Amino acid sequence: MSLKFHLIINKTLKLKILICFGTRPEAIKMAPICLALKKENIPFKLCVTAQHREMLDQVLSFFDLVPDYDLNVMQPNQSLNMLSSRILSEMDKIFEKESFNIVLVHGDTTTSALVALSAFHRNCKVAHVEAGLRTYNKLSPFPEELNRQLTGRIADIHFSPTKKAAQNLLNENVEESRVFVTGNTVIDALFITLNRIDNGYTNNAIDHLKTTIDFSKKIVLVTGHRRESFGVGFENLCDSILELSKKEAIEIVYPVHLNPNVQDIVYNRLSVVKNIYLIAPLDYPSFVWLMSRANVIISDSGGIQEEAPSLNVPVLVTRETTERDEGIKAKCSFLVGTNSKKIVKKAYEILDNNTSVKLKNPYGDGKASKKIVKFLNDLKNSI
Repeated sequence: MSLKFHLIINKTLKLKILICFGTRPEAIKMAPICLALKKENIPFKLCVTAQHREMLDQVLSFFDLVPDYDLNVMQPNQSLNMLSSRILSEMDKIFEKESFNIVLVHGDTTTSALVALSAFHRNCKVAHVEAGLRTYNKLSPFPEELNRQLTGRIADIHFSPTKKAAQNLLNENVEESRVFVTGNTVIDALFITLNRIDNGYTNNAIDHLKTTIDFSKKIVLVTGHRRESFGVGFENLCDSILELSKKEAIEIVYPVHLNPNVQDIVYNRLSVVKNIYLIAPLDYPSFVWLMSRANVIISDSGGIQEEAPSLNVPVLVTRETTERDEGIKAKCSFLVGTNSKKIVKKAYEILDNNTSVKLKNPYGDGKASKKIVKFLNDLKNSI
């Protein structure tokens, strides 16, 4: 650890850590850090903004995490500006009540950017987990690309998942001594979950899937939620799914996002097809179980691009750009956009290939949280 970091902590305080997240993906990726801190007996406080409510609570329950602060900021039909103002206001109340000298935020959400900004306003240092991902197109993904760039400008410590992400930060003139390549904590969460499943974990959703889906057939798993695909993008996705469903040897499972911009199109176009299963969004362990049984995944999710290689499942990325092009280069994932012809052609190519190719995950080995906690422990001992 660089000696420069000995200077960033207020010496009048013991190391006081605040971990803050608000969405389900953040919770999944930050949970292993919380568990590793507990294992090392390093105290911390946990704050959730509840930018997602029900989906966030499912993850907290699965990983046995209880927040010290729950801001509960989500409201129906809330704009990003209103959400942002509420996060800033509620975080200020926490910093007024309790002093912290380092706040850990994750990735690219509105929660991450606004919590980082609120910490900066209170002269509290920020550590950014999953730092350095870039498309350099501020509208793709929207608003995540600008969120991660803003968070990166504020952050004092950058935990990057890959060498490429770290290089992005160095190219932006971030000091090398502040950038640490750790791997992605989502792989840690995946391995924790798979271990629990292997040791007998199940739930009603998993049991229902086992009795509903014919897993002797080829399984195509579909997800989609990105704003930039609303409208024509989702119509094209539905066209590709309908085309794939013409083969009886294929079962298509689609946990449909709750956003009406997604649900209205998907249910109108796909609900009457026999081998297309439109289901409610799954809790995290159920979704991991389902991913592990898929032959191909069609998705615009960043987390799935990172997780699926460890399950040996190729991903068709239904986006025009991806900040996770390590997977593209490793041929773990394939950028197809929302072009229905590209989606169908690549899906058939994968499904018709009976040769099992072992994928090497470029995003981590399941030890990222240990590396991050070691850094924090070294920082604690340096005070």
